[in-house]
Amino acid sequence: MIKPRSQSQSPQSHQRPQWRPALPPLPMPFEGRLVCGVQAVREAVRAHGEKIHGLLLEQHDERSPLDGLRRFAETRGITVQAWARNDLDRLTGQQRHQGCVAFAPPLRFAPVSEIEAVPEALVIALDELEDPQNFGAIVRSAVALGAKAILFPEHHAAPLTPATFRASSGAVEHAVFCKVGSLPRALEELRERGFGIVGLDSSGSTYDAPGLFLRPVVLVVGAEGKGLRKSVRAACTEVVAFPLIGPIESLNASVAAGIALHEVQAQRRRAAAPS
Repeated sequence: MIKPRSQSQSPQSHQRPQWRPALPPLPMPFEGRLVCGVQAVREAVRAHGEKIHGLLLEQHDERSPLDGLRRFAETRGITVQAWARNDLDRLTGQQRHQGCVAFAPPLRFAPVSEIEAVPEALVIALDELEDPQNFGAIVRSAVALGAKAILFPEHHAAPLTPATFRASSGAVEHAVFCKVGSLPRALEELRERGFGIVGLDSSGSTYDAPGLFLRPVVLVVGAEGKGLRKSVRAACTEVVAFPLIGPIESLNASVAAGIALHEVQAQRRRAAAPS
């Protein structure tokens, strides 16, 4: 069992709550990017190993998932400290940390020029997607389904914060990000280098055109509620839609992205299968 670094006494249930002055923020015990939540921290440890600067865990017993996480981290040479939950709350600013916080190295960023136009290349571009839950969910689908990079604009995009990391369930640790000043210009550059730029929009044509995804592809997902901007749509070589059978007219951005990523790989598997 890990004992807490400190433990605050809770008032008895029959006592009236008492006012207490606000406590100053705790100093960061390690350097690095804050990662919160069991699954997000586990993936950070898996991806970075000894490059994790430190791990903070709340009090737990040997049957807790936190104890498995502690053992996993210690086998990778990571320093583990015991902290009280209220201290973790203060340190993380009330992020949903589930009793564990890791200090990870920076995320991986790459310029657009490093994205190679090889036949199997797959990139997903997010056009002003500002919701951290959608952003994180798309990152998870992108990593799981073989996207080589996630492209997004410098402004009007979800911040890469612990909330986004947690929404991706740790997939951000395996992703490569490309942050650009102008998304339309970046898409035009990739188009000139041989990529098909396929925008997802409910007004688009059918997505199952022969050979649509049998080349280097960038899938472009529009913002929640707004869809693709006019300038981004103009940079696309095709704009496609998924046929919907029920009464719903559109899909959540992260759901649409997941379907599109799966369809790319399905078309490529069918094309590669022996006849």
